[in-house]
Amino acid sequence: MRLMVTGGAGFIGSHFVRAVLADRLPGLEGASVTVLDKISYASSFANLSAVAESRRLDFVPADVSDAPVVAAALRGHSAIVHFASAPAGADVHAIQVLLEAALRQDISRFIHISTDEVYGSIDTGAWTERSAVAPTTPAAAAKAGADLMALAYHRTHGLPVVVTRSSDNYGPYQDPAQTVPGLVTALLDSRTARLAGDGTRVRDWLHVADHCRGIALALLEGRAGEVYHIGGSVELADRDLATMILTELGAGRDALELLDDGKGHDHRHALDDDKIRRELGWRPRTEFASGLSATIRWYRDNPSWWRPLLP
Repeated sequence: MRLMVTGGAGFIGSHFVRAVLADRLPGLEGASVTVLDKISYASSFANLSAVAESRRLDFVPADVSDAPVVAAALRGHSAIVHFASAPAGADVHAIQVLLEAALRQDISRFIHISTDEVYGSIDTGAWTERSAVAPTTPAAAAKAGADLMALAYHRTHGLPVVVTRSSDNYGPYQDPAQTVPGLVTALLDSRTARLAGDGTRVRDWLHVADHCRGIALALLEGRAGEVYHIGGSVELADRDLATMILTELGAGRDALELLDDGKGHDHRHALDDDKIRRELGWRPRTEFASGLSATIRWYRDNPSWWRPLLP
C-alpha cells in the first residue's frame, strides 16, 4: 500500500508515519509513505529523523492547497491520511483541493483527521458521532467545515471518506505551545509553568500512539461515509493535570501560574467512543499516568528538540 500523509511532519502525523515505517500498525506492514508537508510552525522534518533514511519514505515540501503539486504527488497512491491543518478560513479550501485530486485519481480510501473541538463544549455526558457540530473558536469552525466538506464528497461523489475525531493528544514531539509540553518544558527550564484559564477546564486525554492505532483501523476497516470517535477515557481538569506534572518533576504549586486570558475556552470536551470499540475493536492501551511519565522523560532527555521551538 502507498499512503499519502499530509501534515506528516507534525506531532500526530509524524507519529503515524514513524509507526507505519516501523511496522508497528497491524495491516500496514510494508506500506510506503509520501509525506506532503509545507513545514510550518507546528511541524518539522526533525520529527521524521528516525525514519529519514527509509526507502519507504518520500517527502514533498509543499502546501496541500497547491493543486498541481498535490495532483502530481498523489499519482500511484492508494490512500490519503489527511492530518494537515490550515489557518482558519483556509482549511475548507485545502481539503477541497485534496478531495478533488483524490476523486480524479480514484483513491481507495480518504481518512480525514479531525478533533473533538468541532462540537464546542458539553457540560455533562459525551458527544456521539451523531451530535451536531457547534464550534466555539474560528479554528474549530474551520475544522468543522473541512469535516463537512469531506463527508459531502462521499455523499455526492461516492469518495470513500472516513472522518475521525479524537480527544486531546499527548506524547513525544508535541510543540511546547501545547498544554502538556508547555508545562513540562517550562518546569525543566526552571521557569514558571503557565496555564490558560482558571484550571477548571476539563479535557479527555489520549496518548498519540493509541490515536494512531485508531486511525490505522479506520483506514483499513472503517465504513466509508462514517465518523469515528477516538477517545482517551481519561477526563482531567487542567489543574489536576498540572498537579500530576508538578509532582512528577518535584515542583511545588508556586511553580504554576494560572492565566485568565479573557478568551472563550470550551469548559469540557468528552467523546463517546463506543462505535470504534464495537465496530473496529479499538481500545486505548496506554495507561495515562505511565504514558505521562514516559512523555515527561522524553522531554527531559531531548532538550535539543524542544528548546529551539521556544519563543
